[in-house]
Amino acid sequence: MGKLRVAVIGCGSIAQHRHLPEYKANKHVELVAVCDINEERAKEVAEKFGAKAYTSYEELLNAGGVDAVSVCTPNYLHAPISIAALQAGVHVLCEKPMATSKQEAEAMIAAAKECGKKLMIAHNQRFVPSHQKARKLIESGEIGKIYSFRTAFGHGGPEGWSVDGKESWFFQKEKAFVGAMGDLGVHKTDLLRYLLGEEIVEVGSFVETSAKEFADVDDNAVCILKTESGIIGTLAASWAYVSKEDNSTIIYGEKAILRLEDDPVNSLVFQYKNGEVVNYQLGRIQSNEDGGQNNSRVIDLFVNAVVTNQEPPVPGEEGMKSLNVILAALESNETKQIVRVRER
Repeated sequence: MGKLRVAVIGCGSIAQHRHLPEYKANKHVELVAVCDINEERAKEVAEKFGAKAYTSYEELLNAGGVDAVSVCTPNYLHAPISIAALQAGVHVLCEKPMATSKQEAEAMIAAAKECGKKLMIAHNQRFVPSHQKARKLIESGEIGKIYSFRTAFGHGGPEGWSVDGKESWFFQKEKAFVGAMGDLGVHKTDLLRYLLGEEIVEVGSFVETSAKEFADVDDNAVCILKTESGIIGTLAASWAYVSKEDNSTIIYGEKAILRLEDDPVNSLVFQYKNGEVVNYQLGRIQSNEDGGQNNSRVIDLFVNAVVTNQEPPVPGEEGMKSLNVILAALESNETKQIVRVRER
């Protein structure tokens, strides 16, 4: 088999920091095209990565010659572009949150099945070394029964990172659909489902806009989550952590406490009930602050799934289950009720 011919649709920060350089570094890939509605940006990125520039994704797909695409557009376009690509016989890696509704997510999953193509959602938190190690420790029973957890993902906001600053689509409801909860919260719902090995079934939340007066989406959310076996814990997603990013998760178990990405040096700290502490230095979590220095592994795993014809590690169904928790949180904030997460 020759090289996998890849196109990237949407040339904003996530494409420029993660997808494009990681495809470029993958020996199985030939980057053939990029697409952005901003023509100048499309041309600039195309030149940098030796690809052809498009301003219309329909035109790119109709031109053929592409085996797989990354969809790195504003959230409201994830479903229509992913479905168009799948129907054109192209494998899809879609950024998170995969869609803006359960119906859209279901349509994406159905299109992948019908067309016999891969659909993977870019939930990179699963591939962070400390998170993978923690999952193994939890699975092995090392921590005993899990009682509670808390997780947070916060930074100063996308205006510091997005190519368009304060003008970014991240802050526009009709394009983003949801703010910090979609940008950051969905990462952590996916991580919790992965770590705990069970589904989140009930959600209560407060979802506010308190820091970004210019935005019409949320920038601070605090949720209470309950899993199917009755573990309760909290999730905070915020664009209002002005000085330093927080990307930490703490799992409270019967025999030990696991601290993930909570200590600046040790990416995993295992504190046993008897006072013994085991520190693991497993390399830093990727963050916006590292300028994309750490490989997210998402692109390599997607390419591998396509090349070896295996199920991707985060298929559409998984992306949808994590999205459903966010949708329930939004509903809880609206209704001021505890909301059951809708199953398929």
